[in-house]
Formats: sequence, structure tokens, C-alpha cells
Amino acid sequence: RGTYAGLATPAMLAHYQRLGVTALNLLPVHGFLDEQRLVNMGLRNYWGYNTLAFFALEPRYAAAPAGQAKNSPRDEFRRMVRSLHAAGIEVILDVVFNHSAEVDRLGPTLSLRGLANAHYYHLGPHGAYLNWTGCGNAVKLAEPRVVELVVGALRHWATHYRVDGFRFDLATTLGRNRHGHFERGAGFFAALQADPLLSRLKWVAEPWDIGACGYQ
Repeated sequence: RGTYAGLATPAMLAHYQRLGVTALNLLPVHGFLDEQRLVNMGLRNYWGYNTLAFFALEPRYAAAPAGQAKNSPRDEFRRMVRSLHAAGIEVILDVVFNHSAEVDRLGPTLSLRGLANAHYYHLGPHGAYLNWTGCGNAVKLAEPRVVELVVGALRHWATHYRVDGFRFDLATTLGRNRHGHFERGAGFFAALQADPLLSRLKWVAEPWDIGACGYQ
């Protein structure tokens, strides 16, 4: 129960079909961290909306332990997708590109902040993080190289795992320019439309965010 393998067992497939389900939207399966605030309270991030690595599969949802070459979490996930597809069910992933697990200027420093802090995050005066997401930071998809990173991650999941589409968490944040203004023709949206693979997939946008002129 609660694993990639469990999601596509024969009993579950039959259950979905009895219900008339034609697609499953999975909560985030990117590698993620529990926020330190939760850890200090003896809690954990139950939903997974605290992405650490855009290309990595979260191993804690796998039935088989990580490190088993013949039955890795990646293989388990691929088998899950194949089984769902064979049953006529599409797989849509909830993806979190609006913020990362690096929280605010106090850290932790994990990856993007250490590479190029001002390049990957929207910053205000004196280096303060612009918190349009409610999670401490906002990833700056106004930068072409950041768009390239995210599009590469989407292509990775579409190519190697054969998923059918994506639901973008806080999609308004993904369309904000360097000045924080939302643009319907933002570079990220244009890149999706121009990509020969991604443009054929299903996209779902969550319009919510707490920045200026949100709900776009």
C-alpha cells in the first residue's frame, strides 16, 4: 500500500476501471525534503510539495528498497506506468517548479542557491527572497537557463517514464518576469508550446499564488 507498485496491482486496476477512471493525477513524486521546521516538531511533509531535485524520483514511495539494481524505484515506477497504460489509464504528475526545498535566505543551501543564487531565485532589495509561493522562495523562470532546466526535467519524465501530462503547482509563479509581473506569453509557456514532445501532452495549471496580481 502507498507505493508505486501498489498503485498498479490487478485489484487496483480493476477498481479504477469499475469507477470509470481514465487518468490518475499523482501528487509530487520528485525527490523532496521534509522542512526543518516540521522535523523539529517531529512531523514530516506528508504531501511532497517541497522539491529537492527536479529529475529524481522519490524513493520512499517504492516497495523495493533503493539500491536494488534489478528492482530499482525507477524500474518500479516504469512498470506502474506501463500497467496503467495497458488498462487504458493515463498518468499525470503534479510538479513543483515554483519553489525549491532551499526555503529562504537562511537556508539550507542544497543546490540552486549554491550554484547561482540570484540566477535561480527572485530576489528583492539586499538579497531578500521574494516569497510569492508561501514556501520561502520563488524559482526565477524569467531566466532562459532556468526555463531550459525545467523543460529538460519535463522531457526527462515524459521520455524515460512515459507520463501523459503534468499539473503545474502555482502556475502563475512560472509566468512571472524579472520584475515580478505575470505574462501570458512568458518564456516558459512559449517553450512548452514549441517543444515537439511536451506540446502534445496534457497540461493542468493551478492559477493560485500570493504574489501581486495573482490568480492568472
